Amino acid sequence: MDLPTAFEEFDIVEVRFKGGRKDFFRNTGKIELITGDPVVVDVPNGHHIGHVSLKGELVRLQMLKKKVDNNEEIRPVYRVASERDMEKFNEVRDLEGTTMYRAREIIQTLGLKMKLSDVEYQADRSKATFYYSADDRVDFRDLIKKLAEEFKVRIEMRQISLRHEAGRLGGIGSCGRELCCSTWLTDFKSVSTTAARYQNLSLNPSKLSGQCGRLKCCLNYELETYMEALKDIPTVTRALQTKTGDALLQKTDIFKKMMWFGFKGDNNWYPVPVERVREILDQNAKGIVVEALLEEAPPEPKQNEFVAQVEGNLERLDEKFKSKKKKKKRKNKPDNTAAAAQPATADAKAKPATEQAPRKQRPNRPKHKEGAPRQSAPETKQGTTDANQQQPKKQKPRKPFNKGRRPDQPKTPTDA
Repeated sequence: MDLPTAFEEFDIVEVRFKGGRKDFFRNTGKIELITGDPVVVDVPNGHHIGHVSLKGELVRLQMLKKKVDNNEEIRPVYRVASERDMEKFNEVRDLEGTTMYRAREIIQTLGLKMKLSDVEYQADRSKATFYYSADDRVDFRDLIKKLAEEFKVRIEMRQISLRHEAGRLGGIGSCGRELCCSTWLTDFKSVSTTAARYQNLSLNPSKLSGQCGRLKCCLNYELETYMEALKDIPTVTRALQTKTGDALLQKTDIFKKMMWFGFKGDNNWYPVPVERVREILDQNAKGIVVEALLEEAPPEPKQNEFVAQVEGNLERLDEKFKSKKKKKKRKNKPDNTAAAAQPATADAKAKPATEQAPRKQRPNRPKHKEGAPRQSAPETKQGTTDANQQQPKKQKPRKPFNKGRRPDQPKTPTDA
């Protein structure tokens, strides 16, 4: 196969301007251009600066797609923009914000029912294009006169649709990405609610509409896929006749090929495969009423076994932690408390309940002053004993949380 030795590049390039607007220009001087280069191009009544977006054979295909003829009406490219050209261009772009706000004030004073969305100055500052949107026709002859007197430039008013307005302003869609109309979408096709019906979407205007207030363009992206999948789904125009009752179609899962039916007075929905639905439709057409929607009912889960298994697991866990808790109590209990409590319990068991004397309340003792000698108990005569001394006082077993005092140590006045 002979390869071509000489190749002549296509001499038309595509140039992109502000707001995604694109146009075709002829590279008459055969300047070496690269995608993204700023170039000075010829426009009516002056010149403008844009950036190269396409070159080569891709431009030829793009012209065929947009049905643009390759004739003498295509304007030339002057040169690659220099630093001085870009400085002037940036100065002109800085004026667009203040111009738009001032123009909105003038529109409000005139009482015109229109929305000004964007302003674009030409690079040589000889013309300003005002982009607006309105529901009805607007008479802006007085507006043009006031804008020309205010800004000293030639005024051009251009009405755009709401979709083009959203594309010029830009933004973030509900999907989290930048709007398609402001990045790559150029042709806006009509979108109807039938696209949402085929995709089983809820007809909620707040969810189906985009930032422009119209139906989202992305509803058309997957419409062909849904249309192909719907070819295998039978159309159910009436209820399925079963001995249980008439089953009404509630929902259709296109990709799983499952159709959900419900009976009157029953809130439950029953999934039925597409093949089974076809069989029921054929039998109903012959006058046969089927037994049930499904030939074999799906097995119900055995809840009793599951509950018993869970209860058994809980009982084993209780025994496990219960034994550990007892071990911890025995380990933390002090030895001296247990030793002191053993003789007291033995005496209480050996002595009958009738011989146990009631415990008397101890009288309040005077508080001991610091520095004063502690008074001793009065001495008793030899051979005489008190009635209280004849019966030894029983010691009450101390609790393990009384720390800092031995079980056999008497209470101090402060403890009493």
